[in-house]
Amino acid sequence: MDTTLHSQLLILTPEDNSRLFSLCGKLNEHLHLIEKRLGVLIKQRGYTFAVSGQREAVEQACITLSDLYDEAEKKPILAPQQIHMYLQTIIKNPQKPQDSRMEIRIKHGAITARGENQVRYIRNMMQYDINFGIGPAGTGKTYLAVASAVNALETERVSRIILVRPIVEAGEKLGFLPGDISQKIHPYLRPLYDALYEMLGFEKVNQLLERDIIELVPLAYMRGRSLNDSFVILDEGQNTTIEQMKMFLTRIGFNSKAVITGDITQIDLNNRQDSGLIHTMEVLKNVAGISFTQFQPSDVVRHPLVQSIVEAYERYNANQEKKK
Repeated sequence: MDTTLHSQLLILTPEDNSRLFSLCGKLNEHLHLIEKRLGVLIKQRGYTFAVSGQREAVEQACITLSDLYDEAEKKPILAPQQIHMYLQTIIKNPQKPQDSRMEIRIKHGAITARGENQVRYIRNMMQYDINFGIGPAGTGKTYLAVASAVNALETERVSRIILVRPIVEAGEKLGFLPGDISQKIHPYLRPLYDALYEMLGFEKVNQLLERDIIELVPLAYMRGRSLNDSFVILDEGQNTTIEQMKMFLTRIGFNSKAVITGDITQIDLNNRQDSGLIHTMEVLKNVAGISFTQFQPSDVVRHPLVQSIVEAYERYNANQEKKK
């Protein structure tokens, strides 16, 4: 293994102050993240970057800086999670990081999927009518599904979006909560609202909700419906019962797509074996026209500590299983 330190100069062009700020981040937080993850030292003066470290890491860092500078031209501001996910991609596939990214175009811009599993997830949603995205929190399962739904609506491939969640109540019944049904269920559906507001804007979402082009409903309210020409997302699928999952899957009509997301390590049901998601993974695994995308802790796009937490829990659970 070559442990010799190498240095390389990188000059970014064309000069653009807003892109440079977006690349570096507030107080150079993006540069510090790149240094920490790739094990390099970056010294910056204007548009010139001096990168030092082991040869492979220096080359990866220069590719990262150049690619992210290009990406800063497309986006008003790069967020730390975008830097984190790019680094995940280049570390896992240093030769061809561009092969592990894909964009979903919406009117407000583009949503970038990074990493092999996110790209596979997007392609599966384009190809198959029923898709499962399964894995730990923070891997983009719900966010990318909502982005795909918005794209399908804007390109008129479907006429409505239906977002569904099971309501697992923490010791309270909905009837005892204040407000009408939309106000009662709003806290349960908040992550879906947040994704929609980001992609469509607050006013547009409210307009589409009023016209029932977008529906956000509890799973129990799906019984008896037949959903044609729709993009349907069932979030938190691990908290459905076996009967509820079967009921949901049999609602799908003509020209419709369904995406079911869930994390089987975070089941809130009293009996884990009652989870409709775990059951359906076994029942439907070989059914044509249905895809399963399994996300891993390395796909987490939230704070880097979230990935470490997920991995720590997996190690602990594995050790507990060995002791049995």
